[in-house]
Amino acid sequence: MARDSFYQARFVTVSEVAQLMRVSRMTVYRLINQGELPAVRVGRGYRLREDEVHHYLNQRYTEAG
Repeated sequence: MARDSFYQARFVTVSEVAQLMRVSRMTVYRLINQGELPAVRVGRGYRLREDEVHHYLNQRYTEAG
């Protein structure tokens, strides 16, 4: 991944992702630990790129349909 891409990236918290997906925070942590959702560790928490979250959801939506 190009370093320049992080300058334009919007990062979201685990809580924001959980709210968007309507799942628990533990589910989001599980997806991160399983490597299904890429995340960046910031201190004691994680941040996820918003576009990566949307990409994950788009993949899952087409697989379910």
